[in-house]
Amino acid sequence: MEREFSAGGVLVRTIRGRTMVAAIRPRGRERVWALPKGHIDPGESAAETAMREVREETGVEGRLVEKLGDVRYVYTATWEGAKGERIFKVVSFFLLRAGRGRIGEIDESMRIEVAEARWLPLEEAPRLLTYEGEREMAARALASCNLQLGRGGSHA
Repeated sequence: MEREFSAGGVLVRTIRGRTMVAAIRPRGRERVWALPKGHIDPGESAAETAMREVREETGVEGRLVEKLGDVRYVYTATWEGAKGERIFKVVSFFLLRAGRGRIGEIDESMRIEVAEARWLPLEEAPRLLTYEGEREMAARALASCNLQLGRGGSHA
């Protein structure tokens, strides 16, 4: 079975006292809200990929906070040359704090992949994101942000 490795980011920013997360709507997938992610380029670490993909797909730079975990799944290839082949995919997700940039201001070349990027309330992301593994990563980010801000969670 072919293996694929990708990385993505849970990019957070506080807007008017509320923690928000950057989500994208992939081109041609009108009802899908997802986290920015992509293939790890040769010579690039997973964390570097996450920061690059977040910047390319959302228009906002992210500073690395911590690794949230890995999402693993199997899918079936649909492209010529591999059609029907089963692919085992691992996506490493990282919590990132938003830096410079404006959500949705992306290079024209990225518009073939990304139809829209927007801020969603982080506490609603586990319900609003389409993919189960990404909902889990958003929930982990929410728990981490709450602990960092001293809200909720258990303190050992």
